[in-house]
Parts: sequence; structure tokens; C-alpha cells
Amino acid sequence: MKKKLSVVARAALLATSVSLLSPLAAQAQNITTVNGKPVPQSRADVLLQQATRQGQQPRTPELEAQVRDEVVLREMFVQEAVKRGLSTTKEYRDQIELARQGILIRELFTDFQKKNPVTDADIQAEYDKFKAQAGGSEYRARHILVEKEDEAKDIIAKLKGGAKFEDLAKKLSKDPGSGANGGDLDWANPNSYVPEFSAALTKLKKGETTQEPVKSQFGYHVIKLEDTRESQPPSLEEVKPQIQQRLNQIKLTEFRDQIKAKSKTDYKFQTN
Repeated sequence: MKKKLSVVARAALLATSVSLLSPLAAQAQNITTVNGKPVPQSRADVLLQQATRQGQQPRTPELEAQVRDEVVLREMFVQEAVKRGLSTTKEYRDQIELARQGILIRELFTDFQKKNPVTDADIQAEYDKFKAQAGGSEYRARHILVEKEDEAKDIIAKLKGGAKFEDLAKKLSKDPGSGANGGDLDWANPNSYVPEFSAALTKLKKGETTQEPVKSQFGYHVIKLEDTRESQPPSLEEVKPQIQQRLNQIKLTEFRDQIKAKSKTDYKFQTN
């Protein structure tokens, strides 16, 4: 009889312990209650993740306290808004739908990027293409831009008479970017200029000036070649973040286009 009572007593004690612990466990999952309604810790966790994503903000005890305060305040304000019937208005429902769509779209693209990451091989291949395009010679040139051919011819005559190129550029050039610097265009690949300018520039030898005005869409140029050198493209490590970002964007754009292409609608997009 004693053994039976002992077993029953232990079972009762265990049940009592579990029932006492259950509220404590539930309480640990909540920050507090507001007017009897629990405020779950998971809300604060989500806000903390957003605040500290990609190292934008360090996770500190002060930040955690601020987030908890924010979550509890939100619950207070939401309860008041519901009391006033604001959760039943059309404006509220429309905004909720837009918010729902925004969250789902963000999750869609995030999921795609996780499953289709840009690999090191992708980055290397893109860098190799960039390096090939940036290869070759770079030219350091000066130019003087004027509106009329006669003005350009007059400048060439003055240069032949001993005038300094830099002085004439500062005084006469219509190019606001280089004129103040004596016409200096710094180092650049000739392909970065308009074709007429590039063709004239690459025919010059170091120190030479064009003997005829060079016409382009901007006006008439007098060009001087200061020097040439082999191009020095940046290293892979220097441009890796930009390449990765660009390839990610390309993948996302292709993914969006695929979804658009397979979706059935008679709507005509006004912009692409």
C-alpha cells in the first residue's frame, strides 16, 4: 500500500512540477504582456536581425534594449488602433496587401540568390573579359576645344609660333572639365573617346600636336599627345565586390524576365 501511495505521490509531484514550469517556459518566449496579450520575443529577434544585417549595426545590450522597447510600444499602439476600428478599413487592407507582396517578393529574390550564387569561377571569367578589354595602351593627352574650324586653325598657328599649349587651353578651350587644367585629359584608353578624336590621337607620336583641326560632335579639337603607357588594370581583389554585385544583378534581372515571359496577361508594360 505504501509503495502504491509513493508511486502516486511521485507522479502527482511530477505533474505539479510540469504545470508550474509550463507558464515559466511560455513566459521565457515572451518579452511581456500588454493588456493581457503576450508580446513574443520572436518579434524582437526579427527586428534585431534587420538592424544588424551585413554588419550595419553591432549587436549590443543597448541595441537589444531599444528593440525590446520598440516592440512593446508597437503592441500598445496596434492595440489602440484596433480598438478604434482602423484594422477594418479599406486603406488598411490595401496597405497590408502591398506589405505582404513586398515581403514575399523579397523572399523570392533572396531564395533565388541563395540557390544561384555567383561563384568564384563566374567572377574570374568576368574579370578576364574586363582585363582583355582594358588591355593595350593608355594615352595621356591634352586638347583645346573650340566651336569653329578657323579658331582651331588659329590655335595651331599660335602653337607653331611658340605659344604654350597649356596657356591656350586655359584661355580658349570650351571644355569646362579639362580647360582649367591646361587641357589635360589624364590617362585613358583611346576607345573611351569619340571615334574622330581617338583616330587622330592614336596617330600622334609623343609630344606631337595635330596639324589640322579634328572635328567631332562637340566642335573642333586641337590635340597634343603627352605620353603613352601599357594599361594597368586593377587586380581581381580590388574589383571583386563590384563584379560580384554586377553579376548578381544580371542573374536577378534574367530571373525576373523569365517570370514575366512565362506569366499569362494581356497587360502591356509601359517601361522595361
